[in-house]
Amino acid sequence: MAQVKVGMVMVSDGKSRPQPMRLQLSSNMLVLQKEEMVPVGLPSTPAISLDSIDAQERIVKVLRQEVGGLGLSIKGGAENKLPILISRIFKDQAADQTGDLFVGDAILMVNDISLESVNHDDAVNVLRTAGDIVTLRVKHYRAALPFLAKSFQRPKERPVSGEDPTYKLKDEDDDWKVGQKSPKTPQGASKMERRWVDVMTIHLLMAYLTRYMLDTDKLRPNAFEIRSQEGKPSAVVHCDDGPMLSEWIKHISTNILQLTAQQIKTFNESLPQPDQILYMGWISEGTSAPQPWYKWQTRFLALKGAELYIFESPPSSVQSLSNCPNVFKVYQAMLKNVKDTDYIDERQHCFMLHTGISDTHYMCAETKTELLRLENGWHRATYNAVTRLGSKTFSVTYEGKTGGLTLDWNMGFALYDIESKCYAWRFKFSQLKGSSDDGKTKLTFNFQDPEKKTVEAKEVECQVLSALLYCMHAFLTAKIASVDPAFLRTT
Repeated sequence: MAQVKVGMVMVSDGKSRPQPMRLQLSSNMLVLQKEEMVPVGLPSTPAISLDSIDAQERIVKVLRQEVGGLGLSIKGGAENKLPILISRIFKDQAADQTGDLFVGDAILMVNDISLESVNHDDAVNVLRTAGDIVTLRVKHYRAALPFLAKSFQRPKERPVSGEDPTYKLKDEDDDWKVGQKSPKTPQGASKMERRWVDVMTIHLLMAYLTRYMLDTDKLRPNAFEIRSQEGKPSAVVHCDDGPMLSEWIKHISTNILQLTAQQIKTFNESLPQPDQILYMGWISEGTSAPQPWYKWQTRFLALKGAELYIFESPPSSVQSLSNCPNVFKVYQAMLKNVKDTDYIDERQHCFMLHTGISDTHYMCAETKTELLRLENGWHRATYNAVTRLGSKTFSVTYEGKTGGLTLDWNMGFALYDIESKCYAWRFKFSQLKGSSDDGKTKLTFNFQDPEKKTVEAKEVECQVLSALLYCMHAFLTAKIASVDPAFLRTT
């Protein structure tokens, strides 16, 4: 069983006065709890177990059986203005054996497919075709139990009048019906007790943790903010001291990273090897307009195969990757770390992301570890891009003549003289000892002759100098990365 970390902190929304709360951290969620006097039933009341998980999202894995399938029935759907609800759990079958699913649970997601706002028939189809190992994200809705109990009647037994059409539930197909775990009607409260009541649940899959105040470069003193992947809910957690702050950030960040790795693995199961996802994670981008100071906004980066994706929010499925409005070829882009002395404000771990001739992004990672993880993915994506590309030729002018400068994975640099129809010079990548440019059109290479040990300068002019520089940087980065095959196999 996954270890649960529990501790007392102060929590606020970033504006109001912090209140004492208890944090309960599991592998996939962070639950904020407040101590209150609540009515409770007798210890033997079955409804207590359902109430204790009410409003918490959970991840449950179900192993499909050859006979009986997932062993559950569903009701509801968008056409009924209801979520997809588990209405029956068949005794001793797959869902029942998990011990973590209950009648009244809403199925929010199946594997990487969202069931929110889908029709009943579509939900049935998704569940049927979800494979042998099915990961369900569920949330319990206690208020749905009376309607589910009502829907257990056969259609002909339902009242034909006086029924609120909003809550009419569509019957599932017959092959989903082989038994049930019926919902229990909650018993009346017998006394009042002081209990920890869930105030907020933040699912950690693709969650974002930051110490910075919203949109600024100012660190929160002994506090951090944690947001779900949709941006809501969020909470600012205040700790007593630095060690306590570091401990909570470490544990939460580790769980987020593990869930991200699992999500990448799930996505990659449906992707061919050349198009595997190499990195996914949150970063922040600074912009100076329209304010005279930098305003920071969250972005979600993904490196897939040989391409860079920049999202406003994380992709919910592999299919949603194709809907990303900002996709760039890695060999046409460049990632460059910013020196500490060149930071524009108090934000650290900054880098420049060049994605075009004049398209430059000033970004930062939350931690040094996250920046290194991004660099690792970038180098692997660059290697993929260059080896897939093989060679790239740019139109240049050399000594007043028109030519083609080719970057070739095997050959290196080669300048082809169009007029004489032969190569003016060739050098391996290892012979390049340095280069410089004027920031406009001129680029000077310094190549070392392997026999004479002398350095030769070769100057060319290129009208798309930035594109040439990015591509050259990609080839050189890929060559360095190829020296360590183990690095390229790192996941």
